[in-house]
Amino acid sequence: MNDPQIIKAIKNSDKAAINYVINKYSRLMWSIAATILKNVGTTEDIEECVADVFVYLWENPSKYHSARGKLKSWLSIVARSRAIDKYRQLSRQITIPLDDKLLTDTLDITNNLLSQETKYTLNAAVKSLAELDREILVRRYYYEQKPGEIAFALGIPVKQVENHLYRTKLKLRELLAN
Repeated sequence: MNDPQIIKAIKNSDKAAINYVINKYSRLMWSIAATILKNVGTTEDIEECVADVFVYLWENPSKYHSARGKLKSWLSIVARSRAIDKYRQLSRQITIPLDDKLLTDTLDITNNLLSQETKYTLNAAVKSLAELDREILVRRYYYEQKPGEIAFALGIPVKQVENHLYRTKLKLRELLAN
């Protein structure tokens, strides 16, 4: 079967045609989704992404145009788009608990060389920051995420993350100097 025949059969609700496509391209779709979701998603997330590609084809066969390219290429683009959407969704779900112990552990950079009073002051200074500033600070200096990763996870521009880090460090210096 060639691509136009497959699409025509899917438009006519031919289950054999969609099964043919699934058998032929599922490995490729899996590798595309797994490459994008490898550090964030589970096996189930990858399976869901691959299934979404074939469901999309089943529900929207008319979106494929043979004049633009092969079905394989079109499915690959759909898989990539679905995987990126899933990656963004999963990245935003990752939350960082900002409890007292985490902040103390996070900011205890000199391995218990700081006195209890200094720890308390530092913890209080960090707690006084806005929630976004605290989250960016913890992600950068505790989880050692790069500004680009933080920006992607929070859905803000990289430059904004860098500006928040700069201003937050200035605020902390000011708070700790008093």
